[in-house]
Amino acid sequence: MDFNDTPEEAAYRAQVREWLAANAPKKREASSDPEGGDGMAASKAWQAKKAAAGYACITWPKEWGGQGGTPVQQVIFNQEEAKHPIPGNPFQIGLGMCLPTVMTFADEETKKRFVGPAIRGEEIWSQLFSEPSGGSDVAASRTKAERVDDGSGDWIINGQKVWTTGAQFSDYGIVIVRTNPDVPKHKGLTMFWLDLKDPGVEVKPIHQMSGGSGFNEVFFTNVRVKDSQRLGAEGEGWKVSLVTLMNERLAVGGASGAGWSQFMDVARKTPSHDGATALTDQALREKLADWYVQAEGLKHTRNRTMTALSRGQTPGPESSIGKIISAVQMQDLANAAIEMLDQYGIINDPDLAPLHGAFHSSVMFAPGLRIAGGTDEILKNIIAERVLGLPGDIRVDKDVPFKDMPTGR
Repeated sequence: MDFNDTPEEAAYRAQVREWLAANAPKKREASSDPEGGDGMAASKAWQAKKAAAGYACITWPKEWGGQGGTPVQQVIFNQEEAKHPIPGNPFQIGLGMCLPTVMTFADEETKKRFVGPAIRGEEIWSQLFSEPSGGSDVAASRTKAERVDDGSGDWIINGQKVWTTGAQFSDYGIVIVRTNPDVPKHKGLTMFWLDLKDPGVEVKPIHQMSGGSGFNEVFFTNVRVKDSQRLGAEGEGWKVSLVTLMNERLAVGGASGAGWSQFMDVARKTPSHDGATALTDQALREKLADWYVQAEGLKHTRNRTMTALSRGQTPGPESSIGKIISAVQMQDLANAAIEMLDQYGIINDPDLAPLHGAFHSSVMFAPGLRIAGGTDEILKNIIAERVLGLPGDIRVDKDVPFKDMPTGR
């Protein structure tokens, strides 16, 4: 593992730092939505500025608005950009998951229509996978698409998706649907892109305990799509969705928010019952030690990924480790912080709460992060089967036609 930039990477980092110093915002726009639903004008302006300079999607080919750069260059830019008070990023799902799928499977006309506006921040995309009865089992999709019997080749979509991030301000989306119920669940799926402003699409924001509404229910009622909107072959939607999910693992990544060092700073200033500070409590110090070790382990795991990228290699499924550890740590650390503050922990006023309410935001957001981008259980299975080489779970429905599966799934 190499912790240092190569001479070429160091030169690129200096170039990025110079550009950000001249162009990045000097202060962050106030946002009342933890998921970044407001402040949209600032987000779009920053995205357009990055796109004009080639920094919006560094690894994308130049003809699509990127630099044709390396993954490690994208990592370097992300590291340096994070040091500035940039606005929220409502484009992450589109550029990190949806558009790579469109670029892989759509025809040239579709790619020319959508890639440019997306990279410039003019249009926003959502990923429509999860369903109320499916949980993390993407292949259990019951939203269906049926051919229109008029010779047009069009499809009619009916059904429901849930936990769709940013759907209320998205323009387009990619959706996985059931097109053949007579085959096992992984074989009867097809993916389409569609216009979320279609009158048959109804988006209902889900009010979260954090006060935000980052997730949504999305209902489809006789939504008509052309066969040209299909991504990949009919019935091959599972293979197409794997491209999306592989990109999702990298796009979702680890958790952010107040960490162990911020917790330690607050603990030094929080009085304890014996007149000392909370930092003198032995049980709390043991927790801090655990969080520090976890944080160091995650840092070095990311360094392994960066080393692989720097050498032109593709990181493996071990990238699943990052989210499962950091999301659990965020929840544990935030809960401990609120408990440490005792009755003052209920104060969720950014002007009064420590770190402007960062711990309060984390305690509300962490449970959702443990679900988004793959639940803890799904990620543990990936690590067990694909990293450790353990036997796979028994899947009794693997060869059962979808129509014969119990409807209570």
